[in-house]
Amino acid sequence: MSFVTWLYLYVSLFFVAAIVLLPLLTTALGGFKTLGDLRVHPFGLPGEWQWSNYTDILLSARYWQMLGNSFLIATLTVALTLAVAAMAAFTFAHVTFFGSSFLLNYFLIGLMFPVATAILPLFIRIRDLGLLDTYWGVVLPQVAFGLGMSILLFRRFFQNVPKELFDAAFVDGCGYLGYFWHITLPLSRPILATVGIVSFVGSWNSYLLPLILLNSDSKYPWPLGIMVYQGEYSSDWQLILAFITLTILPTIIVFFAAQKHIVAGLTAGAVKG
Repeated sequence: MSFVTWLYLYVSLFFVAAIVLLPLLTTALGGFKTLGDLRVHPFGLPGEWQWSNYTDILLSARYWQMLGNSFLIATLTVALTLAVAAMAAFTFAHVTFFGSSFLLNYFLIGLMFPVATAILPLFIRIRDLGLLDTYWGVVLPQVAFGLGMSILLFRRFFQNVPKELFDAAFVDGCGYLGYFWHITLPLSRPILATVGIVSFVGSWNSYLLPLILLNSDSKYPWPLGIMVYQGEYSSDWQLILAFITLTILPTIIVFFAAQKHIVAGLTAGAVKG
């Protein structure tokens, strides 16, 4: 690699990293400032570090309640998405049956429609099922809307598992369920991590579905919690920035912890041979 190419590559990576990190860093530092310091120096270091902005939030019962709601909804969403999407994708990848292509395309068509287009019929259906203002009323629609992309990612990965393993398992008397549970899943950690993180972040940051389907403050996840918090502290932007920083921190930690598996899962099957 020539010096010019090397320089161009690293400058480009530095520029992209700056675009991503600067807003996060500015938000985190803004939470340490006073309101006056934030207005005068919104992008600089705090003149006086206000640790109480963060500690007051961490000691607040409401913050942990909202964080717990978000974790519960996101965890249930991830668990159901992984279970249903993995089994469906395995079926589409290895089992041939009448209408399989039509059924797969039916799932993938869902990628073309945003959640907002189905809000009214979804609200009516959730109400009729008696799931309005419940965690499951939010979890089940999130799983349904995430199935298309999840099945697409799983199916591509499963199709690139060596066919020799499939043949050897059947020779040894292993059926489809045994092959899926004992061979496919242990080899699928990268794609499980990828789909899990995508589903977790999507659920964690979901705003529209909880807004429409939840009515009780005690069940609000953090996106709705910020709305309530901003209503109470509309002029104290330093507290709002501190609240935002503390609520997005879990997803950042989860992403960095699983980034190797995410890259491996997204690139699986990209190169054959």
